[in-house]
Amino acid sequence: MPDNHEPDHHQPHHHEPDNLHLVHLLRAVTVDFGLRQAEFAARNGMHPTDVRALICLLDAARAAEPATAGLLGARLGLNSAGTTAVIDRLERLGHVARIRDEHDRRRILLRVEPAAIRLGREFFGPLIDGVLRVLDSFDPAERDTVHRFLTATHTVFASEPRP
Repeated sequence: MPDNHEPDHHQPHHHEPDNLHLVHLLRAVTVDFGLRQAEFAARNGMHPTDVRALICLLDAARAAEPATAGLLGARLGLNSAGTTAVIDRLERLGHVARIRDEHDRRRILLRVEPAAIRLGREFFGPLIDGVLRVLDSFDPAERDTVHRFLTATHTVFASEPRP
């Protein structure tokens, strides 16, 4: 039986609508992840927005999307001056390089440098490995359900207009 100081994330609260406890648990995970991102940023002389920028650039690379300043600004919700400031900081730290697009020499692409990827793996690797171990304990149907839930939840957040 949980004590009164520790929430039991497995049991819905009786005064909450069905499944709201899952929303609270998802929020707790995102808050914990955000705290880890902030810790990574502080340890490595970065602003938390810089870490989000690196994540956006890595996501774009995985999706084979051209990583431009415009894409980064749109994903981070920054104006062009703010986007340039983030890119300049990351470039100064050696985490990002500006490179000419080989297909359109007028366009500048952003690339996360291998040293920054290694730095991220050193810090986040144990957490990612832990999550992968959790997922390995799920059968394929359960993983499919988790995937469906997270994809649909991401769609909700991505489609809601920002205040």
